[in-house]
Amino acid sequence: MVTIPSSMTRRAFVLAAAGGALATLPRVARAADWREQHRTITASIISSENQADLLTRHEPFRAYLERELRVKIRITTGTDYAGTIEAMRAKKAELAYFGPASYAKAWEVTGGNVEPFAVQTDDTGSAFYQSVIVVKASSPYKSVADLKGKALAFADPNSTSGYQVPNYFLRKEKIVPEQFFGRTGFGGNHENSVLAVLNGTYDAAATWYRNEQRSNFQRMQDKGMIPAGSLRIVWMSPQLPESPYTLLKSLPEPMKADVKRAVLGFPEKDAEAWRALTDGKSKGLAAVTHDNYVEIIELIKENQRLRRAG
Repeated sequence: MVTIPSSMTRRAFVLAAAGGALATLPRVARAADWREQHRTITASIISSENQADLLTRHEPFRAYLERELRVKIRITTGTDYAGTIEAMRAKKAELAYFGPASYAKAWEVTGGNVEPFAVQTDDTGSAFYQSVIVVKASSPYKSVADLKGKALAFADPNSTSGYQVPNYFLRKEKIVPEQFFGRTGFGGNHENSVLAVLNGTYDAAATWYRNEQRSNFQRMQDKGMIPAGSLRIVWMSPQLPESPYTLLKSLPEPMKADVKRAVLGFPEKDAEAWRALTDGKSKGLAAVTHDNYVEIIELIKENQRLRRAG
C-alpha cells in the first residue's frame, strides 16, 4: 500500500484503518460480534461501464473478500450512479465504490454517514485522475473552441469526470455548456458516451483518464469495443482525487476495521485477483479520508448554485 499526497488539497493522505485500543482487542472475539449482525456484506459499485463486464471484473474481488472476512459478499450495481448512492442512503449496501462526485452526493444525502478509506493507484503509483473531452480522431476538432454549436455527451449527472468536473472547469474558461454547445445529453455511463461519439450521435464526450495506459477508452480498446487510436483528447481537467472505497460510518467499528484491513491488503494477498480487477495497471491502494474530497464537495455546490442562477 502506498500513501500519495493530494494535488486537489494541501492535506496529506492518512491511514484510515482503525487502530489504538481497537487493535488490542482479541480478533476472534471482535469478529464474532459483527458477523452475528452482518452475515452478508453488500458492495455496490457505480455503473461506469456495462453491467456484465463490471460484475465479471469484480468477481475475483468478491471471492477474495468472502475468504478474508468469512461472510457472504454480494456485488451489485445500479442502472446509474444514483443507484449506488441510494443503496448507501437506504443502508442496503455496507460497502461502495464511488467516484468522487457520487461520494460527495452520498455524503450529503446520508448526513455524513459514509467513510472513504482507500483508492486505487495507477501503474505509476499516482492516486489521481482527470476528466477529458474526446472526439473522433478523424474529426476536424482540435480544441473545445472547435466544438462550438456541436453536440457533447456527458456520462451521468453524478459522474465526476463525466459531468461535474467538466461542467465546472469549462465555466471557469467562460464556456457555459448549455449555451456554448448545440446540444448536451447523458450517455448513461462512460462507455455509452464514447460509443455515441464513434457512431455519430454526439461530436464529443466527457470521460475519465488516468494516463495513456489506463483510461476509459483504453479499457474499451482492450475489450475490443472500439478500434485503437479512434479517439483524440481535446480538453483535460486538473488532477482529481481518485474514486474511493467507502463504508457506512455507522457500522460496528470492529467490522469497519476488518473490512478496511481486507481491502487494503487485497493487492498483496491476492495479486492475480487484483490484476483482474485493475487490468494489471495499478500499483496498489492508497489510504484516504473525507478531507481528500472537501474540494469536490465545494465544486458540486458551486455547480448547483450556477444551475439555480441560470
